[in-house]
Amino acid sequence: MNQQYFDVIMQGGPIPGSSLTSDPDNPAPYERPPEYTGIHEAAEWIFSKLIDEETYPEMIQVIANDMPIMDIAQVILFGGFTEGKWDVNLMMLLVEPTAYMLLALAERAGIDPVIFRGEEEDDANEELFFGAKLTEEKLDNIKRFKELGMRLPYISEEEKNKMASLPTAKELNIEQQEEQPEEEKEEQDSLLAQPPEQEVQA
Repeated sequence: MNQQYFDVIMQGGPIPGSSLTSDPDNPAPYERPPEYTGIHEAAEWIFSKLIDEETYPEMIQVIANDMPIMDIAQVILFGGFTEGKWDVNLMMLLVEPTAYMLLALAERAGIDPVIFRGEEEDDANEELFFGAKLTEEKLDNIKRFKELGMRLPYISEEEKNKMASLPTAKELNIEQQEEQPEEEKEEQDSLLAQPPEQEVQA
């Protein structure tokens, strides 16, 4: 799964124009009619995948390693698109609910997640998702997820109740990556720093 995160985030989507050279008799999954056309059933499918007994521990480990929630959401949604689960329009509608699901599961696991890449620097005001800016309202809702209460739109109560039986990060023997204190960072010598002068013995 970690390799999948790298591939999608670092390499992006299909090469523009690649569909023009594909075999029309054997189209790629994303070139066929999507499996899901409604946000409710698509969100239910995503949630069921996230709480799968094999997927869940790996996902919690990735979140504990400070992979931003929005990067994970991008991988999940782009992966579903390439598999033919939904089209581009539905994929963009699923951004906010997918982020909420990931935040709720991180909360359940007892992990304080990183939401946006570089959020400490610019507070994610220019967050891009597949090259498109998210609206200020969506960004604000995602950032204030805890404050607004654990909302999981489009997910049935039966599915939500399954979260209570999910193991925490501690039960999975997963430890959150600790950020190095600023004082320690300043004390460490840079690789480009001039080496300390040594006393010359007479």
